[in-house]
Amino acid sequence: MFKLNGDAETRSRIANQFAEALMALPEKITCLRSMEVGINSNPAEDWDLVLTAIVGSMAEVSEYATHPDHVAAASIVAPYKAARACVDYEC
Repeated sequence: MFKLNGDAETRSRIANQFAEALMALPEKITCLRSMEVGINSNPAEDWDLVLTAIVGSMAEVSEYATHPDHVAAASIVAPYKAARACVDYEC
């Protein structure tokens, strides 16, 4: 989950740019089985975006996280990131 800095318009714009970049990753990163991105539409909530990335193993979490296309996508949100919450787990 990501909480972004800025006014509502800026947060929405950045969340949408980030979501678009994230949704393109399964075609670029072979270990990434699927990606789901949700942008908050409830102004009463504090978090702006949530993503679920499915990979085959914990080792592939590192492969995904360090892949140049993921790093490029993350650079979109980096200047606006107020907070990030992450849970990596095995199914």
